[in-house]
Amino acid sequence: MFARFISGCWTRLSGRRTGAAWPLLALIASELLLSVAVIGAAVSGGAETERLEVAVEPQGGVRATAQVLFPATSAVIQSLLTDYQHWPELFEVRMKVVQVLVRDGVATVDLRIEHPLMPGERKLVTASTILPNGGLVTDLTGGDFKRYHRVWKLQSIGEGTQTRADFELVVEPHTFVPDRIIAIVMRQELETHFRIVKQKALEQAKR
Repeated sequence: MFARFISGCWTRLSGRRTGAAWPLLALIASELLLSVAVIGAAVSGGAETERLEVAVEPQGGVRATAQVLFPATSAVIQSLLTDYQHWPELFEVRMKVVQVLVRDGVATVDLRIEHPLMPGERKLVTASTILPNGGLVTDLTGGDFKRYHRVWKLQSIGEGTQTRADFELVVEPHTFVPDRIIAIVMRQELETHFRIVKQKALEQAKR
């Protein structure tokens, strides 16, 4: 609902843009997005993440780090993270997989993303490798982003029926939207992402 509301506001603004008025419309849109994002972040206060920090990078882009506890084995979490064809199911943002190519232990995934902060369809091509002790490293190889680096590190805890995941994500898309707005929206979207992964992990663990 939050994403659809932002998208609708952006469409109404961008549909009226003219050459001279465009910078003003962009500023209004950015401030509107920030206001809505703050409200959305407050509403999502019941997040299931044990720790999540999101900050703007001095050199540009946004960095997020988190530690999440999953109610399933590391094998279950690993299988979800490496099910590349079904990555879109782990996110609330609309996206589709155009191609997956696995060669010599490297999975190249070509995604198309429709995000309310970035009108139109954006291309994200990444290469992922599995970490020896469990987890996944994903790096940018092409598309409409300046930087994209994501790391999942998995560790079994308790009697092996739970998993502690250390997560890091650095993102810098090609967009005029200020990083501070991207940071606020990213926080909410990661909370949702972690919640979806937890739900799917529970479903698999019960099978």
